[in-house]
Amino acid sequence: MRDSTKPELLPSDDPALFYKQPYLHFDPKKNMYSSKAGAILALLFVVFITAAGCTAPNSQLPGDGEPDYPIDSQVLTTLDRTVLPVPVPSTSPALDPDQVASFSEYGYGVWEFGEGLDYEKRLDLMPDGYTPASDANTEKLLTFFAMSDTHLTDKESPAQVVYYGSKWGVISGYSPAMLYTTHVLDAAVQTVNALHKENPFDFGIFLGDAINSGQYNELRWYIDVLDGRIVNPDSGDQDDPIPGPLNDYQDQYKAAGLDESIRWYQVLGNHDHFWMGLFPPDDHVNSALTGTAILELGNIFTDSLRLKSRGFYMGAIDGRTPDGDIIGAGPVTSFPYGPPTVPADQNRRFLSRTEWIGEFLDSSSSPEGHGFNQSDRTTGFACYSFEPRSDIPIKVIVLDDTQRDDDPGEGSSGFGSIDQERYDWLVQELDSGQAEGKLMIIAAHIPIVIKEDEAGLSSLMKWSQYAAVSDVDLIAKLQTYPNLILWISGHRHQNTVIPIKSPDVDRPELGFWQVETASLREFPQQFRIFEFVYNSDNTLSIFTTNVDPAVRDGSPAAQSRSYAIAAQQIFKSPVEMMPGGAYNAELVLQLTPEMQEILQKTGRDL
Repeated sequence: MRDSTKPELLPSDDPALFYKQPYLHFDPKKNMYSSKAGAILALLFVVFITAAGCTAPNSQLPGDGEPDYPIDSQVLTTLDRTVLPVPVPSTSPALDPDQVASFSEYGYGVWEFGEGLDYEKRLDLMPDGYTPASDANTEKLLTFFAMSDTHLTDKESPAQVVYYGSKWGVISGYSPAMLYTTHVLDAAVQTVNALHKENPFDFGIFLGDAINSGQYNELRWYIDVLDGRIVNPDSGDQDDPIPGPLNDYQDQYKAAGLDESIRWYQVLGNHDHFWMGLFPPDDHVNSALTGTAILELGNIFTDSLRLKSRGFYMGAIDGRTPDGDIIGAGPVTSFPYGPPTVPADQNRRFLSRTEWIGEFLDSSSSPEGHGFNQSDRTTGFACYSFEPRSDIPIKVIVLDDTQRDDDPGEGSSGFGSIDQERYDWLVQELDSGQAEGKLMIIAAHIPIVIKEDEAGLSSLMKWSQYAAVSDVDLIAKLQTYPNLILWISGHRHQNTVIPIKSPDVDRPELGFWQVETASLREFPQQFRIFEFVYNSDNTLSIFTTNVDPAVRDGSPAAQSRSYAIAAQQIFKSPVEMMPGGAYNAELVLQLTPEMQEILQKTGRDL
């Protein structure tokens, strides 16, 4: 990657969008690790490269043998141990997020292992006076994993928004963790495979924002990691900042691929079909994506012109440098010789909703389409349902609750929403599931209930006022289905659990749980395991457990963890479950007499 500018980049004096909240410190414990370079976390990114039916330039068919970046031999969940950031020494100076080379010197991005987190038994949805029975006689019904917001990112793209992150404090715009998004996903997949050998998963589901900015190469990288192909996480010119194989973030590598016995399903997120998760790209953005000139924009968050605003070059990562230096970022006035440039790459083209869906039909892992079919490839309808096991009465309803491309403007397109077609489909799926005596899970990218936060970010993730049904009315409708037990989502990059209580105290079975899963790019970089258990007192328990990828010391994924921690320490972005970001819980639910009878028969049959 080259930079055609000559003057030094000038910092912005615009503090807009630098959201902060006090950093929560804690006492250090054992097994301390540190990074050699650090960085910044982000709220939305993902990267792919290669169409499966036809091999793309930067991806190859699977090779034989073990993955090039194996994980640690000890694979545990947060029940056994947690990953805790070590506070930055009080004598250390405040660093900018792009001062990666100084992170290690000043104690940024250091982490250690802490004690495990036991399950918190949650009885929020149970009737007053309920006393749990002994769990000695239980029946396991279903086990699956969920990952979300992997945000695979083409860090060298001229149409990222690095400037917003490095100078305005928008963590989703820039983080050194951007360098390693494919590697973290690969490590998480290997962690799943190891856990699967001990306690098999019935399926896996990815809850949206697979990619960061809607690019074709980002999505191909994503699918190729899951398929176990050879991945080259480079774009534009092929760079090798540290000569030799498997020693820098640009080197191609063999991904492990998800165990072929695990069926995985995909949910659509706002970053998957909106540029940066915010807007449908206009001609200006589309031209920048596949061109050489770095994107010029103004303050798209406050300027009513949005994508038509101008004044700053957004910058890119210089893939020739070991630490991923930022180039081409700053006020236009700082570039008297014209726009900064990088090598072009046609594989950075933006994918429409239908094109995004179509890529999942070009995958070698199962099931075919990962929930989508040929009709969806034409219509762009990204909702479907499936039953994980034929012998267990559980139905998963995958709901696209992202905005439409033609929705009226609300400042961005990152809000939750469903149109009339999706609402009618959802009601039909719920009606049939209830009538057939099946427990139901809704999997959607955006939560239906948004927890307020001190930084005010919740206002950017609320339910759209232009949706066909309001969030209040949708919740009221959902509470008419006693077999609906769980809504799972991502989007906010938090591990939050919220009880949505029954409106009728005499019918506690009308309540359900909402469980969010954090981002694999930002700290705490975790995914979740869900285990459904039928209890001896005819209640249902959902055990939800966070998992840290079992990164091997010195690996790219370990470097990414350090960078993500450094980013959190610099940006002080909200993490609700500090110090480790994890939350494990047993979520107890009341079942109807009819559902109890069905599960009793299911248990006898099993």
